[in-house]
Amino acid sequence: MNSLNLKLKPLHQQTIVITGASSGIGLVTARMAARKGARVVLAARNADAIRQLAEEINSQGGHALAVPTDVGSEEDMARLAAAATAEFGDFDTWVNNAGVSIFGHCDEVSIPDMKRMFDTNYWGVVYGSRLAVQHFKRRHEPGALINIGSFFGDRATPVQSTYCASKHALHGWTNALRMELEVEKAPVSVTLIHPGRIDTPYNEHAQSYFEHQVAHRGMVYPPEAVADAILFAAAHPRRDMYVGFQAKALTLAGHLAPRIMDKVMEALIYPTQIDPKRPSRNPETSALHQAGYGLQERGSHEGWFRSGSLYVQAEKHPLLAAAAVAGLGTAAWMLSKRRNGHGTSQATAAEAAPTPVKTGVSAQS
Repeated sequence: MNSLNLKLKPLHQQTIVITGASSGIGLVTARMAARKGARVVLAARNADAIRQLAEEINSQGGHALAVPTDVGSEEDMARLAAAATAEFGDFDTWVNNAGVSIFGHCDEVSIPDMKRMFDTNYWGVVYGSRLAVQHFKRRHEPGALINIGSFFGDRATPVQSTYCASKHALHGWTNALRMELEVEKAPVSVTLIHPGRIDTPYNEHAQSYFEHQVAHRGMVYPPEAVADAILFAAAHPRRDMYVGFQAKALTLAGHLAPRIMDKVMEALIYPTQIDPKRPSRNPETSALHQAGYGLQERGSHEGWFRSGSLYVQAEKHPLLAAAAVAGLGTAAWMLSKRRNGHGTSQATAAEAAPTPVKTGVSAQS
């Protein structure tokens, strides 16, 4: 069975489990899914935040269940799946979104910090993926597993070495799982989301070893663009979805010219990830070892804030995007031909006229 041919339920008929639902991408995705008619199961360590979110959604006519969850605990994740099933009888999409970062050099980040990050970013995905796959196999009805990766899962970078390592592991796990499920012909659509720089409290929640505050400084996409990709994949099987052309282009460049990309990343990452005007937040307030503050969709970044991702729209409608590109190409060709054929001056035409060839001499000599 080709997982891309699976028939998934429309969103308004779905129950969707979302980890990391207390802020950022998870929060925006939960709100957007509820507005589209889906029932949502909200998971995060910040119990107060997800309970307030559930109350907000339910008060607006939606259906939400808050389940305080540490995704790094296999027992907590099992309770999350059981709670979703007990409340709604089933679930149709599982979104492994919870994640946290560490900003620091390879030789200075502590081993306990590294292990804690892998508990959240990697093991949480493993636990959630296995639970979702087992559930979809038992019910014999197609379901969607959506794992939130990163551009840094495709390309390593200075400053966030541990985060990159955890996302590389997540990508590897997701791709291996997808292939095994296809061989088995299991009714599971597996999608890996590759976000670029997104305007969330990601940097405020991160553990930082730097003197100054870490922040996105450059092109930044809204969390709604990621939520749009997630919810599209929940109803339409996709192997990968990239949020922002930068994520796709830089990934491709990294494969084609890795050494050049090394130099590019070395030059760009420090000035675009650290804000020298602000002191670093107290590391003890980070969300690495405890719940971060909740109910905030965006962070404190600087740069070019995009209103959405045209690349996501192109991925949602690839035939239309290809037709648009072909149309633009045809229009450009016709315009060029028109200029060459009808806009040539007499002087230019005279210069372009062929030179008479003398008798007995080859034109190519």
